[in-house]
Amino acid sequence: MLSPTGLKQRSDFIQSLRLFFRQRDYLEVDTPIRLPVLIPESEILPCASGNWWLQTSPELCMKRLLAGGATRIFQICHCFRRQEQGRLHAPEFTMLEWYHVGWDYLDLMRECEQLVVELAFACSTLAGITDGRNILRDNREVRLTPPWQRLTVDEAFASYTDTTASAALAEDRFDEILVTEIEPHLGWDRPLFLYDYPAQLGSLARPKPDAPHLAERFELYCCGIELANGFSELVDADQQRLRFSEEIATMRKHGRAAAMPETFLRDLARLNDTAGIALGVDRLFMLFSGAFCLDDVLTFSTDELF
Repeated sequence: MLSPTGLKQRSDFIQSLRLFFRQRDYLEVDTPIRLPVLIPESEILPCASGNWWLQTSPELCMKRLLAGGATRIFQICHCFRRQEQGRLHAPEFTMLEWYHVGWDYLDLMRECEQLVVELAFACSTLAGITDGRNILRDNREVRLTPPWQRLTVDEAFASYTDTTASAALAEDRFDEILVTEIEPHLGWDRPLFLYDYPAQLGSLARPKPDAPHLAERFELYCCGIELANGFSELVDADQQRLRFSEEIATMRKHGRAAAMPETFLRDLARLNDTAGIALGVDRLFMLFSGAFCLDDVLTFSTDELF
């Protein structure tokens, strides 16, 4: 359980997040967390709530708001995923998600840099921040001054493994190799954007026009920890339906319930080019606080609820 000092630090941190987006004319939205249908994602296990589901992300409803005419929106909300518990995972966690119509994933990388830099300055009294400009982790200083490092997935596999991304995919070992052999090296000089994922690993992301086997997707890493996942959004409803069909087939093969989000697909057909990103609020606050694990920065850890 957080102390009164910890509660104030967390509150100030979240208010600084809000201020960043309000100053950039983003509209804060508040969408339902309990839904009848979720985006089909075979790698994520949702939590049931009666005959409905608790959201794993606010993405579905937020994109529908964009299709309805909103142009730049953000949300700070709780999300829920089963079988996610550990030093960097919790079954209930706080997500920051934001979208900007007319942007692509490169624009979003630049804004993500600005967000973390300004947030670190605003939260410079936290134990994990030095000089308002750097993160201190494991006695190593990570410089936040842009531009941050950028590394393609193919380059990362070439630098840190004895295989390729395509071979790892073919052997169904991509995630294993990424987590064990690549992630620990990322983001120790400056934060790092790992980008241009294989298209198979970006079911909601737009293909690169000059390399359609790749998705315009990135993940942000700092101190070997993944903080955010962003895309140039796929806004082709027919292509998105095909991708969802593949996810649903995989889910049903493993005995999991799945349904096509028809209302979402109907609205997606009205959405213009857009970029969107989800950032783990608890993980970033953990780094800023100099804490070892998520439980140290949550108001209540799971064990404290029993």
